[in-house]
Amino acid sequence: MKKTILLFTLFLASFYGFSQDALYGVRAGYTISNLDFEPMVPAGVENAHRNGFFIGFFGEYGLSNTLAFAPEIQFSAEGAKDQNLRINYIQMPLFFKFQISENFTLGLGPVASIKGHEYNDGFKNFGFSGLGGLEYMISEEFFIDFRYSYGLTNVLDDNSANLEAKNTNMQIGLGVKF
Repeated sequence: MKKTILLFTLFLASFYGFSQDALYGVRAGYTISNLDFEPMVPAGVENAHRNGFFIGFFGEYGLSNTLAFAPEIQFSAEGAKDQNLRINYIQMPLFFKFQISENFTLGLGPVASIKGHEYNDGFKNFGFSGLGGLEYMISEEFFIDFRYSYGLTNVLDDNSANLEAKNTNMQIGLGVKF
């Protein structure tokens, strides 16, 4: 784990030296998440959406006039409303942003997640998702954004016979860039 953190830090530091535009910031907001069960929701399980929050820190490195790379580290409350289906994650989105207009940016990228609490609760400790989003700059520093992520991996431990659950999550956020 220490090697991974060291490599990630060196990776992010390398962007500082090569990027023309480097911004840093914080974003926070509201999450609406749920679990997408396959083949169906198990009997006796109420799979209602969970309302929660997220908070994170990011760097944004300009790669060209219209493309930026924005790695983040964030906490996100996800899963479903049922107490037994709640999953809190520490996440690392690797977001590529494409500037559509002066104020609008479209983003895509992967998200790596590590569970932030109990380890023997029936959920896997690591997960991966695909992420898409739209950002609107309110001013030079402040922005609002909307993001949607869909789980690419089963969040249930392998001992769950013939049952898969993938995390779906919407984030509505407000942020500031320094």
